[in-house]
Amino acid sequence: MRIVLAEDSVLLREGLVGLLERFGHRVVAGAGTAGELIAAVTEHRPDIVVTDVRMPPGFSDEGLRAAVELRTLQPDLPVLVLSQYVQRAYAEDLLDSADGRGVGYLLKERIGHVEEFVDALHRVGAGDTVVDPEVVRQLIRHRRDPLSRLTAREQEVLALMAEGRSNASIAAAMTVSEGTVSKHFGSILGKLDLSLDDTTNRRVLAVLAYLRG
Repeated sequence: MRIVLAEDSVLLREGLVGLLERFGHRVVAGAGTAGELIAAVTEHRPDIVVTDVRMPPGFSDEGLRAAVELRTLQPDLPVLVLSQYVQRAYAEDLLDSADGRGVGYLLKERIGHVEEFVDALHRVGAGDTVVDPEVVRQLIRHRRDPLSRLTAREQEVLALMAEGRSNASIAAAMTVSEGTVSKHFGSILGKLDLSLDDTTNRRVLAVLAYLRG
């Protein structure tokens, strides 16, 4: 894929460039500010954007706000956001954009798990939704009251489901059968007043939409 990479730390940016190129991708432009990111996307029309949240000049949420702006201008542009923390307000805006298709929000520690990071990049580029488990947990805490109806096991299934995992993957992670996961899934959707949908990405979006409230 052709990638525009936005990261103000030159050292980390160069490291990511090397990592991405090792897996056959091409970084067509690097950006150190939100303004440079928007200009680079306009010029290069990449297949996907990978951006940090905190960027100059304020080092708060400039990168994330730029990602939301880019998704408003180009709803079909896949965006993978990397962050050291969860910026809930703009994370919600990002997940809401273009019905959440082709969007990801990962904490930077995931970069250390190279296979997970590259897999997330591919999935977002293909139009899926990938959300870090910690982001899911913070969204769950934000909506604690409605989710109090769920059992501990159901909340565990919900967190794994919101990562975009299949029933088979959830079953393996929890060391239970797929049938058990299906039962938990049906119970979760019933308690949260959500309709059943066999498409994994859509069910993730439905749950995230509920969590965002």
